[in-house]
Amino acid sequence: MINFIDLFSGCGGLSEGFMKAGDYRGVAHVEWDIPMVKTLRHRLESHWGYSSDEAFKRVVHYDIMDVAGLINGPLRPEFSNNHQQLLKTGLKSIIDSHVDLVIGGPPCQAYSIAGRAQDATSMRDDYRNYLFENFCEVVNEYSPKIFVFENVPGILTAMPGGTPVTQRIYDSFRKIGYQIIEPHLLKDVAVVNAKDFGVPQARRRVIIIGIRHDSELNLTEIYESLKKEKTDSIVTVGDSFNMLTNEFTVSDPASTHRNANARDRDIFKDWVIKNMNTKSTHERLEFYQTRTGKRSNHIKYRNLEVDKPSPTIVAHLKKDGLMFIHPDPKQCRTITVREAALLQSFPLDYEFKGSMGSNYQMIGNAVPVELARRIAESLKKFLK
Repeated sequence: MINFIDLFSGCGGLSEGFMKAGDYRGVAHVEWDIPMVKTLRHRLESHWGYSSDEAFKRVVHYDIMDVAGLINGPLRPEFSNNHQQLLKTGLKSIIDSHVDLVIGGPPCQAYSIAGRAQDATSMRDDYRNYLFENFCEVVNEYSPKIFVFENVPGILTAMPGGTPVTQRIYDSFRKIGYQIIEPHLLKDVAVVNAKDFGVPQARRRVIIIGIRHDSELNLTEIYESLKKEKTDSIVTVGDSFNMLTNEFTVSDPASTHRNANARDRDIFKDWVIKNMNTKSTHERLEFYQTRTGKRSNHIKYRNLEVDKPSPTIVAHLKKDGLMFIHPDPKQCRTITVREAALLQSFPLDYEFKGSMGSNYQMIGNAVPVELARRIAESLKKFLK
């Protein structure tokens, strides 16, 4: 088996994809948000055959900023719902074999262009700019053959402290004996779109793959292997939603519709019927003002289209789904948690263990499962 550690594991998008690929075994999954921790623990137990104790132990509830505590223990007492032995000795108590691979996607808010635009200092002072350093420390400790670091394209232009963060990342991994694509080449080599890999969603991401200097691997060959995982068959919103049945949605808590008042339901219906997605910006802003009596400089509504992949599923769904109106005008609603999960290519039986808002957020922050599976497939021959 290929043993991996998943850092910033969230609700398990990356882990699920790698395990679906076969030949991969997660020896530790580190996450600090409790609903995500509970979700991943439940998935390991309910689907992947872990015992309750093993799932509880492998999914580590902890703040990765305390890397020394995470690796060696003792874990800080506020993270008290961990396995008792883990509290004393950290990851060293549960990782009892070699680590072939470290994967993870540090929180992207500090790198996202939207996030920087909404912050007074453009996220320059946000601690999340430097979470790659914690990722780097774990890689240094376990010395895997390969690591996979996923993030948003905004990372290519982020400059905390006046220095491009990609240069900081490059220098940090080089210091511990790892090679990654040089910063000026990342845009051409490392940017992928999930829709090209069988995900029903247009979602651009940067996949930084690192190799240990003494591994005799070749980065060009690895990225070429990833390219071969692309497909010409585009999966659409309609393809994804067709997986749902009335019988399933009735019994599935994640298929509960978000409440909307009569005015909003009428707006959703008219927006779809009038095909407002295709109208000019002026017409869409005018529609909003006419129907709500409010002015806005930004488009507030958008519906999904059955014959296209979805736009990027975002954590903002926690607050509202106005940019994700169901494409059927008879529905008069925004998408459900289950529909958002399907657009992220989570399996139908994946259960999310938070509130509705928390579930939307964890799904929006996840790596699409099918994209993760194809990354895993592309790496197998280099790791076996």
